Amino acid sequence: MDLQSFIRHIEKLDKRYLWHPFTQMKEWAEGTPVIITEGRGSFLKDISGKWYIDGVSSIWVTVHGHRKKELDDAIKGQLDKISHSTLLGLTHPPAAILAEKLVKLVRKSLPPPLGNTPLTLSPLERGAGVCNRGEFNSALRTPHSGLSRVFYSDNGSTAVEIGLKMAFQYWKHKGVKSKKTFLSLSNAYHGDTIGAVSVGGIELFHSIFSPLLFKSYKAPSPYCYRCELGKTHPSCKLHCLREMEGIMKKHHKEIAALIIEPIVQGAGGMIVSPPGFLKGARRLCTKYNILMIADEVATGFGRTGKMFACSHEDVSPDILCLAKGITGGYLPLAATIAAGDIYNAFLGEYEDFKTFFHGHTYTGNQLACAAALANLELFRKEKTLERMQRKVEFLKQALDGIRAFSHVGDVRQKGFMVGIELVKNENTKEPYPLEEKTGWKVCSRAREKGLLIRPLGNVVVLMPPLSVSLQELKSLVRITAEAVREVTE
Repeated sequence: MDLQSFIRHIEKLDKRYLWHPFTQMKEWAEGTPVIITEGRGSFLKDISGKWYIDGVSSIWVTVHGHRKKELDDAIKGQLDKISHSTLLGLTHPPAAILAEKLVKLVRKSLPPPLGNTPLTLSPLERGAGVCNRGEFNSALRTPHSGLSRVFYSDNGSTAVEIGLKMAFQYWKHKGVKSKKTFLSLSNAYHGDTIGAVSVGGIELFHSIFSPLLFKSYKAPSPYCYRCELGKTHPSCKLHCLREMEGIMKKHHKEIAALIIEPIVQGAGGMIVSPPGFLKGARRLCTKYNILMIADEVATGFGRTGKMFACSHEDVSPDILCLAKGITGGYLPLAATIAAGDIYNAFLGEYEDFKTFFHGHTYTGNQLACAAALANLELFRKEKTLERMQRKVEFLKQALDGIRAFSHVGDVRQKGFMVGIELVKNENTKEPYPLEEKTGWKVCSRAREKGLLIRPLGNVVVLMPPLSVSLQELKSLVRITAEAVREVTE
């Protein structure tokens, strides 16, 4: 079979049998797909031999580039021993060694958790017969022994699902049965399982599933460009935090945890929170005895310029969810890291049924853990975070040219996470109608020029591998600018 016949064959098989994620398949069937066959560094090659810059790190996962020798070798080395064995009733070296390294990395990167401020009991609580005042305060204390226990799964949604279930069951074990719902932000995205969708806040993705979801509370998003409270930063003095506190004050007895994407709300449109927002949310959680779950699935492993986004404001959560870049973009793996006090609440005798009844078939898979260990070693050996700082600053300056375009309303950046919001009218912030698919048209034009990127509605997203070179960054920004200008102007 010659190349053109093979291309037609693969395209036919794809359109006949595959169902792609977040894709309108009617339109997909009418288009011509890019068929990827190879990757090298910051580039992907299609089946015809054309190379593209991987402008979104293959959906936010690739860290050190494609075909990184150290990662290839780590997986090959593990493959020669064993590919998988269960963690149910067994263990293995890669999972145990990686757990230690993750805990040490987290403790090195994040500060000790904030102290606890006990609740003042109301007469109703004192008369509820739950426990005496001292026991009640003990049961409601925010865990403060530090992140120390790793629970593996295989993707961001499951990492979040695990965090939610841990928080819920923790309060049950503490005798606080009223804490059975969650607080999250509008514009939040925490994954696509039912639990993760229940704490999501993107109507386009989540509204259709509303009959399936459990109740949760929503606090305003720190979306300064389109503030839902009608305020302007910094004169607002973080009014969104006051709104969050109002919800906590009224419902703290019901709320098990706040779940939050630290610093950047990714799928919501690369929304970068203003300075002080994350730390303020942490203080409110401590004040009202609510656990904090940090969803660093997208922001972790250097994407914001630090190993974890929480480091930007010296915040330590009670539960930390990690995935995407944990293996350098090679294999599915996720980790939910819990504070010691949370873990301790699950300890008991067999007949106590305090076990965390949750697990996945490929939990702690050896190949994935081997890749993750090599990934962490590369961060250390190649000084990845230190070397990317110059590139982050270059990217910031390079984006200034795009900021000046008449149909660019806002350019948001934190590290290598960039969102370019396109607007029909810059003065009124009027968005392009959804049916015009302006973001998609920009990305399609960029693809013609050798750059693969993907929009979030009217927000064009850039998120290159951390290993991208300055010259590659220049090309990425240049092509993006040309595509935006040609489509919108």
